[in-house]
Amino acid sequence: MIPWEKIDTTRIPGTEGELRLMRRGREFSIMLGTNELMNSRLSGSEEALATLAAKKIETVERPHFLIGGLGMGFTLRAALAVLGPEARIVVAELVPAVVAWARGPMAEIFGDSLNDPRVNIREEDVASVIERQPLSFDAILLDVDNGPEGLTRKANDALYDVSGLKIAHAALRCGGVLAVWSSGPNARFPKSLTRAGFAVNEIAVRATGRGRGVRHVIWIAVKD
Repeated sequence: MIPWEKIDTTRIPGTEGELRLMRRGREFSIMLGTNELMNSRLSGSEEALATLAAKKIETVERPHFLIGGLGMGFTLRAALAVLGPEARIVVAELVPAVVAWARGPMAEIFGDSLNDPRVNIREEDVASVIERQPLSFDAILLDVDNGPEGLTRKANDALYDVSGLKIAHAALRCGGVLAVWSSGPNARFPKSLTRAGFAVNEIAVRATGRGRGVRHVIWIAVKD
């Protein structure tokens, strides 16, 4: 078996945590300690995050998307594939090295997605983008951690509490959707979404996108 090779490391801003970019042949992995945050072979649930959100706003002529977390670009590329030429997609990525990896070692995976004229990459906290742009987005997609129970950065918890969800609610246009990815279920989170003013649907999606493998969870929360 081909051994894993460490390509690069970087600190997560505001923490002591260190991300490692690993490669084995054409397979990539991003690790935090012993936890694998993402793998280039497992894209199904991140792609579903984009396609499920896009389906909810398919009647919007010029949709404005905000994606929190670039990662390996699965969600971005899926959004580009289903949205029309008039769409605008903002991607907020907190860790500058993740953007550099997308343009460098993982460029083959990303293809031309970062240079698509519909895309605007911002190296900043998605929470800051949400807070300063009320009534701006038709869809906000959050995949900035392992889900509502933060793993990479304690400050991410503020995105998922009721106060943070109300700020996201205010950033959405009428009928807009907040789509949230999680590595697993969380019994309290749908209640928080409801308290923030959303109508909520919870969907289990296979990590591979096929009928096997671990199940991840996506919450689709719609603003009335």
